[in-house]
Amino acid sequence: MFSSFFQAANNSPFRSPFSRVQCAADVESTVAVPAVGTDPAPVVGREIAAAAAASSPNDSCEFGSNKYFALCGIGGILSCGTTHTFVVPLDLVKCRLQVDSAKYKNLFHGFKVTVAEEGARGLAKGWFPTLIGYSAQGLCKFGLYEVFKVKYAQIIGDENAYLYRTYLYLAASASAEVFADIALAPFEAAKVKIQTVPGFANTFREAVPKMIKEEGISAFYKGLVPLWMRQIPYTMMKFACFERTVELLYKYVVPKPRADCSKGEQLVVTFAAGYIAGVFCAVVSHPADVVVSKLNQTKGATAGSIVKSLGFMGMWNGLTPRIIMIGTLTALQWFIYDGVKVALGIPRPPPPEMPASLKAKQQ
Repeated sequence: MFSSFFQAANNSPFRSPFSRVQCAADVESTVAVPAVGTDPAPVVGREIAAAAAASSPNDSCEFGSNKYFALCGIGGILSCGTTHTFVVPLDLVKCRLQVDSAKYKNLFHGFKVTVAEEGARGLAKGWFPTLIGYSAQGLCKFGLYEVFKVKYAQIIGDENAYLYRTYLYLAASASAEVFADIALAPFEAAKVKIQTVPGFANTFREAVPKMIKEEGISAFYKGLVPLWMRQIPYTMMKFACFERTVELLYKYVVPKPRADCSKGEQLVVTFAAGYIAGVFCAVVSHPADVVVSKLNQTKGATAGSIVKSLGFMGMWNGLTPRIIMIGTLTALQWFIYDGVKVALGIPRPPPPEMPASLKAKQQ
């Protein structure tokens, strides 16, 4: 019996989310390879390890491999690019509420004014830079998060990775978002110009040459620091809150272990945890989001001047539509990301459990 636990420790649930799954040499050497076309019987001493590592014959890659990270990046593209494009109308009205609260009094009034002035097509303004920008951001956000999570855990070891897993999630997500925002910033700047400056441009192709002519290349990156201020706290909350919420849902809410849940049931838990995380994300990052919108709208403005002109209450303009948007967005992103993992056969480790070595120390 104890040999099973030692093998489980080697491929523990907290090793599997953060390092490559490896089998002990002595076990591999004693296991016969089943004949092609036959269903291999469970190997004695390997059942716990297999469940812990969430490995499956249907997995398309090894956890922690370059292919794994690349496929996670594809999942990020699909989850972020599609969801942000889907909510462009809500995002447009939210941005206009932030920059002109006198004209756009609330969410419903903002939709009404926009449709009255520009027609229903006006609600789709900025969809192309949104699609491209957030696809690039998703590639870096999710792909690099998985990379940093594995690498940081390897540095601090399995036991510390479990004990300080919340800090690990925070550090990995913050590191990934730094690069994700560099990819997003030019497209975000163009999108905000299209959506909030009347008559400036109707398409991304029109906006880019005008921005270069008026402000040069700096026009695309003048909002990078406020974007970091908005997105890094948002992403830290998005990943850390999601990871811990999933863990708590399976521990206290879901009436059976994750291994006994169907793929559909697991995706429902993913969606619920994503929505909870999204609400916290919206509140934490909203003031910086208002600054980004105003900064990209106003030529020659600085983050400091924008904060001073808005005041404390002005920093919370458009919070309600953003909570609706970000809550739904975050839930859908995690749902799509996890769904892509299922569809592509990407390993999906279960919630972390205490490594056997740490349990032995506490006895």
